[in-house]
Amino acid sequence: MASVLLAGCLAVLETIPAVAGTEFSPSSVAKGVLLVASPMLNDTNFHQTVVLILEHGPEGTLGLVLNRATNVLLSEALPEVTVLKGTSYRLFAGGPVEPTRLLLLFRVKEPPADARPVFDGVYVGGTTAVLEQIITQGKPTETFRVFAGSAGWAPGQLAFEMLQGAWATLQPGSVDIFERDPATFWQDCLSRLQAPRVISN
Repeated sequence: MASVLLAGCLAVLETIPAVAGTEFSPSSVAKGVLLVASPMLNDTNFHQTVVLILEHGPEGTLGLVLNRATNVLLSEALPEVTVLKGTSYRLFAGGPVEPTRLLLLFRVKEPPADARPVFDGVYVGGTTAVLEQIITQGKPTETFRVFAGSAGWAPGQLAFEMLQGAWATLQPGSVDIFERDPATFWQDCLSRLQAPRVISN
C-alpha cells in the first residue's frame, strides 16, 4: 500500500537540523522501533498514526498501528473468551492488511513458546490463553492489546517513504505503548521528535 504525500516534502526536509537526520533514515527502522507519521502524511490509513514494527527485512516490513482504538469491545470480538465478559477492553485497528485477522500484543515475564519477541518483554502472537492468564493472574506489569489487521510495506517501500519524510522513528522504550492514551499518543510521540515538530511548524 502506498502512502500519499504532499508535494514539496523534500524541500521541507532541507530545513531539518542535522541532529534529527537519523530519525528519518531508513537504516533506523528495525523490529521494535516506533514509526511516527509526519503531520504531512495524509494517507487515511496512516494519518497521525504510531506504528510498532514487528518484522523488518529484505522481504518487507510488518507493523501494528498502536493508536486507533475502535468502539468494538473485545468481549464482542472474542465471545468465546469468557473472562472478557463485562470488561471494557477494546479492539484496536492494527492496519489495513488482513483486517479480519486478530493479533495479540502483550507484555509478560514468562512468554509462551509460540510468542515472537518484539522488544523488552513485549511479544506478539500466542493464543487467547495468554489473554486469559493476564486478566486472571497477571502481575501489574503484565498487559495486552488485541488488534484487527496490521500494516505492511513491500521491499523498499518504507525506505522510500522515509526518504520522502513520511515517517520518523522513535526507539522502543521511549514511551509506554500500552499505557498511553490512544487519543494523544501520536502527539506525545511527536513532541519527542525534533524533526516532525519542525515539519509541523
